[in-house]
Amino acid sequence: MLEFDKVSKSFWTGAQRKVILDRASFRVDLGHSLGILAPNGTGKTTIINMMAGLEKPDEGEIRRRCRISFPLGFIGGVVNRHTGTENARYIARLYNLDPDYVEAFCRWLADIGEYFDMPVGTYSQGMRARFCFALMLAIEFDIYLIDEGMPATTDVTFNRRAGKILRERLENATVVVVSHQAETLEKFCRSAAVLRGGRLHMFDTLEEAKALYDYETHH
Repeated sequence: MLEFDKVSKSFWTGAQRKVILDRASFRVDLGHSLGILAPNGTGKTTIINMMAGLEKPDEGEIRRRCRISFPLGFIGGVVNRHTGTENARYIARLYNLDPDYVEAFCRWLADIGEYFDMPVGTYSQGMRARFCFALMLAIEFDIYLIDEGMPATTDVTFNRRAGKILRERLENATVVVVSHQAETLEKFCRSAAVLRGGRLHMFDTLEEAKALYDYETHH
């Protein structure tokens, strides 16, 4: 499971302090996917990054008792001066996986030919996105984090192949997805939360969350 215990996070924008979370407590249990509805500019990506361990809370504690993915489409974590092969094998060791398997899987799915043996810094943006996506799908996680703002790769055959694997994974995994549109959440979750004023308001159904969100957005 993933648990936030009295977590606070804010930023100084130069003019004012922007509160993302204010002593928020909630948990995501395995088998219960969660959608978070939040307007643009409220810190959706920050929350996802905190769940992944990429950003630290100002106060409170985040407990991770399962294997949590880095955000879908996250381009960090790979080292530019290393080749695709070196990066894939390094990540495999990080997660106690077979480096040969992870390398072969990424080579097959990213399908970038000889570039796989060149430094990642030489990749085009599309190649890099494909490589990072392949890397994430090579590892089976308990909880997948989806940020609606994730960069999509434009290669249709890659998307179809990667999309099929992703769908299979998500059928058995738990998903946390943040979006400013309820439609995005419908694909993944039955329960949802609304982020407003630094607090997460949890609801048993997406319909209830949507009602509050629509009311807040239009008033």
